[in-house]
Amino acid sequence: MLAETHEVVLATTSPICELSTEDFTVAAADPARFAELERWCDVAVVQGYVLERVPVLRDSKKVLVVDLYDPIFLEDLELNRDWPQPGRSRQIRNVVRVFREQVERGDFFLCASEKQRDLWLGFLSAAGRINPANYDRDPTLRALIDTVPFGLPDTPPRHSGQPALKGSFPGIGQDDAVVLWGGGVYDWLDPLTAIRAVDRVRANHPAVRLFFLGVSHPNPEAEESRTLKAARTLAGDLGLTGSHVFFNETWVPYERRADFLLEADVGISLHEEHVETAYSFRTRILDCIWSGLPTVATGGDSFAEVIEREGLGRVVPGGDVEAVVSALDDLLSDASAREACRANAAAVAPRYAWSEALDPLVRFCERSAPAADGLGVGSLPAGTDGPYPGRSKAGAVGLYRRGSAAYRRGGARALGAGATRAARRFIRRLV
Repeated sequence: MLAETHEVVLATTSPICELSTEDFTVAAADPARFAELERWCDVAVVQGYVLERVPVLRDSKKVLVVDLYDPIFLEDLELNRDWPQPGRSRQIRNVVRVFREQVERGDFFLCASEKQRDLWLGFLSAAGRINPANYDRDPTLRALIDTVPFGLPDTPPRHSGQPALKGSFPGIGQDDAVVLWGGGVYDWLDPLTAIRAVDRVRANHPAVRLFFLGVSHPNPEAEESRTLKAARTLAGDLGLTGSHVFFNETWVPYERRADFLLEADVGISLHEEHVETAYSFRTRILDCIWSGLPTVATGGDSFAEVIEREGLGRVVPGGDVEAVVSALDDLLSDASAREACRANAAAVAPRYAWSEALDPLVRFCERSAPAADGLGVGSLPAGTDGPYPGRSKAGAVGLYRRGSAAYRRGGARALGAGATRAARRFIRRLV
């Protein structure tokens, strides 16, 4: 959508870049190339650890948009559960520091849902960004942070004509009932309940097939999650592997996912009761909505509310095998119930189309103005990974640059506000 009205370059810090499109430039960028892009652009959009890995963007005075779609520090609490101390705590502190610096530096922020927006408003408030200047520009603070979730194509999915599951994947017949687990198997998810439920459901539905779509990762260095290992073990112990439970060992290209979605009968997305759940935005459920796939999902996140409210499937309590059995049996037994879910999904999907989802970002880039408080533009020297993460000795240079930028943008008022914030942070680190 941005490329329709703007020049866009999508740059990755990875040396491997296999994507290409006629709509905009896609490139793997080394430090020299990033320096060129920083000079060229009017607006930079970053996510994750980009500011850590690309110093030229940390020091840039260009307008910066920060995508806060993924609160990584909440995922890491579970992902790194087995790490020994003090390494585990240090990792969380470092991730929080990364986000704190982004919140201090950004001019405009994106998040995935209204629930997430509440989380990040608290983060912004703690960083001093909820201030009179930003409030006076827009009392709703939408000019500072808005929801721009992952989106869907504006057109419905179409099958490529190349079979993916039924009558094609070994062990899955043309008339089998496929329950699709879309996406990866991560440690905050709950595939074990899905496997136990299918073990029960097969008594009434012998042709049920649970298919895990994403157990292989395109990055060969990515380790298999402990939850995936447990899922393989459980399926084997129950005698389900290769008969009723299937693990896809090849990575499915993004462009081919529609074939799997359209051949499945029911989608399933189960998760554990973690804090990550409340602020998650499961793109795998978006795919189910896009393809009209009736979905069985655990409650507790924003999509569960949509599924229940819009009649897109069944919502179940976390870890409740009996509830999952009932939901699967209901949907697999009743073709009219599945069809009702599909019809409802067709009405909901346009709300998540990219043309709708990206609108706040498109509108921001049309004006590409720095934040009203003038505090986003400047330099962020590297922080520490100690118990009180803060600025390095190079911080004086960064403070001077930020102060200069604030004065240019907002005069003495903005400079004074920035100095007050800096003093408060310093005092907090002393006490």
